[in-house]
Amino acid sequence: MSWNRYNNGTSSVSPFNDEEEDSNNNNSNNDQWSITKDKNYITEDTFDNGISDSIHRNHHTSFKKDDEGNEYEIYDMGRDDNTHEEEDEDNDEEENNSRTNLLHSTKTHRKLVNRHVQFIAISGVIGTALFVAIGKPLYHGGAGFLLVTFALWCVPILCITVSTAEMVSFLPVSSPFLRLAKKCTDESLALMASWNFWFLECVQIPFEIVSVNTIIHYWRDDYSPAIPLVVQSILYLLISVCAVGYYGELEFWLSSFKIILALGLFLYTFITMVGGNPHHDVYGFRYFGDAPFKKYFPDSVDRGASIGYFQGFLSCLIQASFTIAGGEYISMLAGEVKLPRKVLPQAFKQVFVRLTVMFIGSCLCVGIVCSANDPSLTAAINESRPGAGSSPYVISMLNLGIRILPDVVNIALITAAFSAGNAYTYCSSRTLYGMALDGYAPKVFTRCNKQGVPIYAVGVSLCWALISLLQLNSNSAVVLNWLINIITTSQLINFVCLCIIYLFFRRAYLVQKDTLPSLPFVSWWQPWTAIFGMICATAMIFIQGYTVFFRKLWNVQDFLFNYLMIFIDLGIYLGYKIIWCRGKDKFKDPHTIDFMTDLREIEEHELDNNFEKFRFYLEA
Repeated sequence: MSWNRYNNGTSSVSPFNDEEEDSNNNNSNNDQWSITKDKNYITEDTFDNGISDSIHRNHHTSFKKDDEGNEYEIYDMGRDDNTHEEEDEDNDEEENNSRTNLLHSTKTHRKLVNRHVQFIAISGVIGTALFVAIGKPLYHGGAGFLLVTFALWCVPILCITVSTAEMVSFLPVSSPFLRLAKKCTDESLALMASWNFWFLECVQIPFEIVSVNTIIHYWRDDYSPAIPLVVQSILYLLISVCAVGYYGELEFWLSSFKIILALGLFLYTFITMVGGNPHHDVYGFRYFGDAPFKKYFPDSVDRGASIGYFQGFLSCLIQASFTIAGGEYISMLAGEVKLPRKVLPQAFKQVFVRLTVMFIGSCLCVGIVCSANDPSLTAAINESRPGAGSSPYVISMLNLGIRILPDVVNIALITAAFSAGNAYTYCSSRTLYGMALDGYAPKVFTRCNKQGVPIYAVGVSLCWALISLLQLNSNSAVVLNWLINIITTSQLINFVCLCIIYLFFRRAYLVQKDTLPSLPFVSWWQPWTAIFGMICATAMIFIQGYTVFFRKLWNVQDFLFNYLMIFIDLGIYLGYKIIWCRGKDKFKDPHTIDFMTDLREIEEHELDNNFEKFRFYLEA
């Protein structure tokens, strides 16, 4: 381990470099110290006399003279000669470990490489909603509102994502934005944000399990829903207990399948619209123009054209707020990326491609291939048809008389849903693991197996899969709607928390800027970018469940699924701040926040892997 403390921007002088010592002797002071690159030896002037004496008494020593006859005493840090070779063999295995000071009691490994992170970044939030659930807002609002609202919602998501990217790329530890919440805000907000995000990730595990079951129902439903639950849970567990490198490799290939599916559907849209279909029908934008903007009345009470069009717009916007996620999923990889300050900025930049190509492109395509007034789409939405049966793409294929391809799409949807559930298992376990490191969850969840996996955190997070058993007594589509409402609220609350955490992080960074390394990723027009994202997410929290307040649609169950998380999160925040801490939980002083300890460890890890772009603390 190579450390070098700076004093007023000048590096300390190593006693083994005579020329540097002579030239800088007048500028050196007692506050400077250094530890050489060799992890096993420390120079005499490293410690004060008391510590030096202690080391001298308990460890082997040797002496070295420079050319001028100055003698330096070298302390062997407890290694016997016969252990040198054995420890050297362990260095390669240990060099990828996550070594931030925050992770000192754990053994997570940094083994995710660039291609893993890049593909996970592009397809990390591409699930069945982009291919199937997108049919519902198309039916309610029309192709025009669908395209406009998804494009509009991409703007605040991009603002939130670049804000997240700036702070996560700067301090890439496990559960980075949650750990920064504890460093930069107050304990109450950090606690609330941590539990909300863990809940958000955990609830999406049964959501994807139910989705897989729903997709399988496209072919048959003469089996118990418990079968896909058990099978998927076992597979998620087996994948999770393996080394993170295996998870990255599996997600790389599953992500590839999802990207191929999305691009394949784009290609299908273009080929069929220009006449490459069994009917040789050059339909172009005919279906897009059938009903680009539709009136929607949730309670079936006509209140006029203006209200109808506005509610059609809102229906599409609410779906966009559920479907489009930001960079929080990329963030959860930070503690296990091999070269985090090199790879993460590149991955976050891919978000722009994902937002524009995947989401906006899909909205354009479904509006082209399927009319919002298509009888098959109307029946699929009203009857809650399972799996690909509700997909505008599949409806288009059936209308054109294309065989086999709908089954291929359905198979691809299963892999997409499975991949999403696998990603949520990973994120939820790492979130709980980070919470335990911060003291917000029992310390047992910091324990990792020899592959660097927080095994107990994985087990508890997977217990949420049991929620999918609700479908045993209810229609799968009903359970999906319940989960969608809960997920949407938690996700929007998390967006607000991300913006707040960033604003506090930015304040602390600007105060300490002269003593900190440069930002690996710099977002635009801050702090207004984060403030705009926060305002949009806050407004959407209250808008997303507005239909429950119609007299004909009111029921307690729907109200709770839409707004319960608001009360739970407020209860956690106020309960901890007022009752537990008795009002003594104050926001952190930006001048006293310690970034340096963690950044030293991250820098050392990157230097060990020959990445020197952000060298700041350590000697060349």
